[in-house]
Amino acid sequence: MIKHLRSKLAAAALIAATGFTASTAQAQQKSEISLSRQPGIFYMPSHIMEKQKLIEKHAASLGIAGVTTKWVTFSGGGAQTDALLAGGVDILNTGTGNLLLLWDRTRGGVKGIVATSAQPMTLISRDANIKSIKDFGPSDKIAVPTVKVSTQAIVLQIAAADAFGAEQWSKLDVNTVQLGHPDAYAALSNSKHEVHTHFSIPPFTFLELKNVPGAHIVLSSPDVMGGPLSQAQFFTTTKFADANPKIIQAVRDATKEAQDLIRSDTRQAVEIYKEITGDKTSVEELLDLLKEPGMMEWNLEPQGTMKFAAHLYKTGTLKTQPKAWTDYYLPVAHDLKGN
Repeated sequence: MIKHLRSKLAAAALIAATGFTASTAQAQQKSEISLSRQPGIFYMPSHIMEKQKLIEKHAASLGIAGVTTKWVTFSGGGAQTDALLAGGVDILNTGTGNLLLLWDRTRGGVKGIVATSAQPMTLISRDANIKSIKDFGPSDKIAVPTVKVSTQAIVLQIAAADAFGAEQWSKLDVNTVQLGHPDAYAALSNSKHEVHTHFSIPPFTFLELKNVPGAHIVLSSPDVMGGPLSQAQFFTTTKFADANPKIIQAVRDATKEAQDLIRSDTRQAVEIYKEITGDKTSVEELLDLLKEPGMMEWNLEPQGTMKFAAHLYKTGTLKTQPKAWTDYYLPVAHDLKGN
């Protein structure tokens, strides 16, 4: 996995050094836009955008008729960033860690558009002996979407620094294994599987606590970060953004309309989410889930990202320290009150 990450970062650096040659060839006004996301209710705004064709609607209102969108789901953010750098997708909807990593490695060649959600992430274990992160032994496995660079992996590093001391931030990296959220849920549900712990997101958080014997909360991201953390945001290459400014504006406008629908008609939003994803959780259960603390954090502005960036710079993962969140977000978001 480390070899894979190094090769990915090397590829990103090469792309940056050559001025995004591959992307430049494709960076012209496009009529078909490809977007990617991961599984989970974090990404509900994107499901509404797909169902109601909101990007198409707002692009048309900005004078671009005939725009179509293609949505692709990946199990983790690492696969998404690979696809973006290879030119396979135009826009990603994934975590803060991946945005900051690509912004840094491409020297500003990848930037955010707007955030979409900041619901809590929860470290859940079915091992009765694990009550805090100090209880993990060398053989205890923790499932995260992408080792070292996913939002969950980095929040775990910040928690480790708090628990063991600043120099021990990477202490639990060796415990992490890469599993998409559905696979991690399946692992926890299998009493014989070696993975007993999952840094989970909704709805998997609630499914695990409900359905996995012995499942309990070890920590949550608001406890570590001191408040909400944007777990999902749209981001793209600056080449694509420069060539498609009205599409970028349409993504912002569509995201806001989707977030507004979640707040104003939560039941309809949940029904759309179920239709697009095939999630078998009942509408009533999902509505109850969204009543839990922190579950209605659907905001355009980035939340908690500068604390996240400061950790990555301190540990050497980022070579450049951003002075403000607007350094790694496009101007379309600069009027927002992010942090």
